[in-house]
Amino acid sequence: MWLKCLRFVLLVWFPGVLHAQSAALPCPAPTLNGGYFVPEHETYADEATLTYACESGRKPVVEGWWATSTCQNGKWSHEPQCIDEKACVPPAIPNAKHIEKKKGWYEEGNTIRVTCDKGYQYKASNATAECRNGTWSPAPVCEKSIYACGEPPQIPHAVIVHEEYQELFDLDAQVQYECEDGYTAEGGVYEKIIFCSSGTWSEGPICRSATSSGPSERETEAQIIAISNCGKHPRIPNGDVVKTGDMFLKYQCNVFYKRVGPDKVVCYSDGTWSQIPTCKAAFCSVNTDRHLHLKPAGVKYIKEGENVKLECVQQDHWWMEHYSMCQCTDGRLWISQCCNWFEHKARTC
Repeated sequence: MWLKCLRFVLLVWFPGVLHAQSAALPCPAPTLNGGYFVPEHETYADEATLTYACESGRKPVVEGWWATSTCQNGKWSHEPQCIDEKACVPPAIPNAKHIEKKKGWYEEGNTIRVTCDKGYQYKASNATAECRNGTWSPAPVCEKSIYACGEPPQIPHAVIVHEEYQELFDLDAQVQYECEDGYTAEGGVYEKIIFCSSGTWSEGPICRSATSSGPSERETEAQIIAISNCGKHPRIPNGDVVKTGDMFLKYQCNVFYKRVGPDKVVCYSDGTWSQIPTCKAAFCSVNTDRHLHLKPAGVKYIKEGENVKLECVQQDHWWMEHYSMCQCTDGRLWISQCCNWFEHKARTC
């Protein structure tokens, strides 16, 4: 009995195997004008690979003086072609895109326009490239915009919804946080939207447990009392007390510094102070005397997230005033090239 069942299974299964094996089509030998390939056959099985090169004065349609192409279900992974050595293959420009020709290559003298991805801007004012003697010149470069933001801050007990992960967000981009079940953001809501503005994100939410909205663990262990019972006020480098109440001290950092930790400090019944904030440097400096393209004006200090215009040494062929834009992000200084107002406004600088 089991032999009959086995024969039936084989009759059903074996034609399916034959169909699967025959579904992948072979490829005919390519027609390669001005070149040669190996191995040379009339047809090639699926997944077979050939290598080709071109005669003097010509080159493959992809980068390199030789190229490979693979048979994939009846079609070559790229159609082997030999083109004029002065023609250009599509450029690989990081963080950018451009419209490609159907034939897959460009004749000498052809021009393409490059569009930077969101969050990126042209390093120089040129957004086009011309095919010259087999290469693209000048080749546009797309770099991170000073107005773009990195990944949004990670918030405990919260996730970002309705948005795929990415490392860079354009100016005015917005993301929405949502607290996990059992937690709410300040203000009694479950979600909050933040915005990208001039390279920095607006303040994110704080998700608190719905069952622990009362005093903190420390506050339940030691009662908060008048600050006069804790003695001398704590001092913090690059910061000071800006407001004194009966039950708290309020701190503020000096210019060019950013507070880390709570802005208010209280006194506990055991005679100790609550957590004291610190002031972290939040500025960059640029010595204009060391930058030949900038007008000498000594050392300039730039706040975190601030955009500052620095005058450039004017050139005779400029008919508009040129300046550089500078921005400080995470302690790193970014300086643009010298461009006029229109180029900065169009973000082509």
